[in-house]
Amino acid sequence: MSERRGHCLCSACRFSYVGPENWRGHCHCESCRRQTASPFTTFMGVANGAWRWDGTKPQVYTSSPGVRRYFCSVCGAPMAFSADRFPDEIHFYASLLEDAGDFEPQVHYHHDERLPWVHLSDDLPKKG
Repeated sequence: MSERRGHCLCSACRFSYVGPENWRGHCHCESCRRQTASPFTTFMGVANGAWRWDGTKPQVYTSSPGVRRYFCSVCGAPMAFSADRFPDEIHFYASLLEDAGDFEPQVHYHHDERLPWVHLSDDLPKKG
């Protein structure tokens, strides 16, 4: 299995993982939008034990009870999300991959929270 790597804007924080992702999806929830300053963000779930931090470990912000958001302390780029409700995986931001060209999301999460001016033209399933 091939290794995939990603990094923040300044490359201080890096991650890598081996094997397939558990899932790939767009998230439209308000907290993800506010953390990334974007209308939605795209994640992949990676099983614990399949990934590691390389370089500087990110800082952690507890955004709500049981929810952690990881970011680079140098450039401020968001790196990942983890939550007690997903104990077996971490969620990395797909746009941080060194080569995200072949990354294809599979679903829209929290579709009911999307901004009204976001018009989607894909046929992906829309949950929540």
